[in-house]
Amino acid sequence: QVQLVESGGGLVQAGGSLRLSCAASGTIFNIRNTAWYRQAPGKQRELVATITSGFTTTYADSVKGRFTISRDNAKNTVYLQMNSLKVEDTAVYYCNALVMTGAGFRDYWGQGTQVTVSS
Repeated sequence: QVQLVESGGGLVQAGGSLRLSCAASGTIFNIRNTAWYRQAPGKQRELVATITSGFTTTYADSVKGRFTISRDNAKNTVYLQMNSLKVEDTAVYYCNALVMTGAGFRDYWGQGTQVTVSS
């Protein structure tokens, strides 16, 4: 069984920064693509950023230049550094990972961490 556990969310003023972490645990042979998504109240879940096992990254236009996704393969952990936060960044942030286990590749989600940006 694989678990993804996010941490680092909280309340911050506009213009501030937060760093989210997502640690994977369990029987893990390899982690392929990892990603951060977010879901604001009343809105659909949206993709924020992705990073491959080869460290290629992509970002939603709304966060380019402000957010940075990274990963530490030795620790099975992915990070999201969020700078210059805006009120519209308020959402529950979820990490997602494609993990190779003994049963093959499976898609896993974390439980989410709340990020609230105040004006």
